[in-house]
Amino acid sequence: MHLEDLISTLKQRREVLGVTQERLADLSGVGLRTLKALESNKSNPTFETLTKLADVLGMELTLAVKKPKL
Repeated sequence: MHLEDLISTLKQRREVLGVTQERLADLSGVGLRTLKALESNKSNPTFETLTKLADVLGMELTLAVKKPKL
């Protein structure tokens, strides 16, 4: 999944749950400015930031590393 798709999925989940950006920022410990920049594709989040948001939204984030093609 591409980063834009992942962020879009997180945003959709937030909206389905009826959680405002302000509330998600408070619950996750992610700054409101950071969250707004993220949802408008103006910043690249760290894995830690994505994990915090996903956790509050009841989602699980996993990271897969593929072997390089030789």
